[in-house]
Amino acid sequence: MDVLIHLFVGLHIVGIAALLGGFLTQMKAMGQGTARFVPGMLHGALTMLVTGVALVGINQADHHSVNAIKIGIKLALLIVILGLVYVKRDEVRVEKPLFAAVGALTIVNIFIAVLWT
Repeated sequence: MDVLIHLFVGLHIVGIAALLGGFLTQMKAMGQGTARFVPGMLHGALTMLVTGVALVGINQADHHSVNAIKIGIKLALLIVILGLVYVKRDEVRVEKPLFAAVGALTIVNIFIAVLWT
């Protein structure tokens, strides 16, 4: 079961890398007001959602303790991120505050995962 957990953790990291990488590649465009949500950001957020849910399920099935408050906060942030990216995915330009909010929420989600033990 540990191999399966490690596999899903790796895939979860790939998802966060796609989401954050998409944001970081658009930073210069954000400064010019021409940033947009690239498809990789949506796919990364969806990957995070699917692998995160799978990780919670696998950990509970293996009788590991799961911090429900931490998972709930991370899930809420991810749903906001996913909602913003999904709704604005076809727009040519996304407003700076909206685009910056997705980046900030992504970074907050990373820090919650790493620092909240």
